[in-house]
Order: sequence, then C-alpha cells, then structure tokens
Amino acid sequence: MPILKVQSVTKRFGKFVAVDNVSFEAQPGRILGLLGPNGAGKTTSIRMITFITMPDEGEVWYGDSLVSEKSQEIMGYLPEERGLYKKMKVGEQLMYFAELKGMEKVEARERIRYWLDRFGALDWVGKKTNELSKGMQQKIQFIATILHNPSLLILDEPFGGLDPINAELLQDVIMELKDEGRTILFASHRMEQVEQLCDDICLISKGEIIVKGALSDVKRQFGKNTILMDFAGSDTFLDDLESSHRIRVSSRSTRHAEFSLLSGTTPKQVLEVALPQVDNITRFELVEPPMREIFVTAVNEQEKRQSTLSV
Repeated sequence: MPILKVQSVTKRFGKFVAVDNVSFEAQPGRILGLLGPNGAGKTTSIRMITFITMPDEGEVWYGDSLVSEKSQEIMGYLPEERGLYKKMKVGEQLMYFAELKGMEKVEARERIRYWLDRFGALDWVGKKTNELSKGMQQKIQFIATILHNPSLLILDEPFGGLDPINAELLQDVIMELKDEGRTILFASHRMEQVEQLCDDICLISKGEIIVKGALSDVKRQFGKNTILMDFAGSDTFLDDLESSHRIRVSSRSTRHAEFSLLSGTTPKQVLEVALPQVDNITRFELVEPPMREIFVTAVNEQEKRQSTLSV
C-alpha cells in the first residue's frame, strides 16, 4: 500500500497563514491521528490531501504520485459535516456514490448490501436521509466512504452522533481496515479515541506542527508526571494544591481526580497535603500523561513561546 507524504506544505488565505511549512507521513497499516484546536489547520491540511484545494508551497504525495483528481478515486474521505442528500433514499444514494467512484452496479449492489447488513441497516434502504437520526446518517456516510475499497481513508470526527454500541462497531471496522493494510488518517477532538486507535500522532496548532511521532514515544517524551487518584472524603486538597500552582487538575469528581505535577512537585508532597483531608485513598498511581494532558501542555507551551517572541 502507498504512503501518504505531506512535504513542507504552506497554505495562505490572504495574509492569514492557515498551514505553515507542515510535513508528516501516514503509513500503511497504521493510524495517524491528526489533532489540534479549532482553527489549527487540520481541515485545511485534509483539503490539500484530498485535492480539494492546492498548497501555495510544498507538495502532497500518495505513493509515487502527487495527489490529483486521479488519486481521489482511491481515497475515502469522511468529512466532519455530513454530505448526504436529505431527500434521496439510502440505497439510491449509496449506489450514486459508488458509481461516482467507478464501481459497476452489480459489485456496488453486493457491497452496499454487505455493509448495510454489517451495520444493522438493511431495512434503511428505502428510507430518505432526513428520516434517519444523526447516528444513522453517520453510519450511512461511513459506508459511502469505504464502498469503493479505498487504500487511503481520511476520517474526520467519524464517531459524531454515534451511541457507545455503534461507536464500538465502527471502531472494530476501522481496526479491521487497518489490519488489511489501509493507510488511515484520523482527525478528532476526542483524546480517548485517539489513544485507543492511533499508532502515530501529529498535533497542529496555529498552522504549525508542535508534536509528532509514534504515540508511545510521544507519551514517553512527556514523562510520568500524571497522578490518577481514587479517594473518599473531601476534595478540597485539590484546590489547595492547584491554587499554589503545584498541580494542574485535568478531571475531577467526588471520588476521582486526574492531575499533573507542576514545578517539581513530588507524589509524596501531594500525599502530605491530601492525607489529612480525605477519609481514604484507594488508588494513587503515577502514570504517563494521557493525550488530553499532552494536548493542553503542548498548545500552552506554544502560546508561551509565541508571546515571548512578540514582546
């Protein structure tokens, strides 16, 4: 299977630089997570990969060729915004998309039936899109994305609108496609799904890459500075530690907290503050930071660097 290569790509809209000298690769049989805050340049990057727009500088390659109208035929692109025709029936719509990708009707009909059955949606064939729920529409759009057996899949927030059962089904299918050797680019804001699915990550902020590499290497690079803690009793110790800038809390409830250590704070110092205030501690574990914490840390560090340079 071919490799996707984005090489020194820049895209401007007037004076605004949406993507600034960005380079990354997506490998066959691996899932690359393309991450970033809103307005970071993810969608612009995807539009250049899919040949919807062209870079002002740099190149995008898929295999031995620059991306083009021809490469669109072997790509499957699931956009964040649904692109289905509201008053068109599901079966007719899927056949239309299949024929746009050059499929013969007999083969397309077989594959449509297979995937609708796989997603428990055979009885939707005669329904119009506007009769379906958001989750049902998402499944139909995903089927349209993979019908023509693309070797490159670009999935932008593919789990939108799905309940946990259908999200798990979709995740299983994505992992099967990965195991078949497809090249998969996965854009999402949901960090827990990134950790479950992705082999590699590329974090873009303000048009620049600020973190990239194998997920395991990136997590190791940020070190073990995160505490997972389950406790009973008062959680005011978290406020005390956070107000003195010794920790940053990423999530908390009445019985659980997840926080990162700051300014050389040690786990022992956290316990010294917590123990007098809580009734019991049933878990206290030092771990590598979750992707959510890496995301926040990397973006904040970029903002600090840029504010320093602008002074």
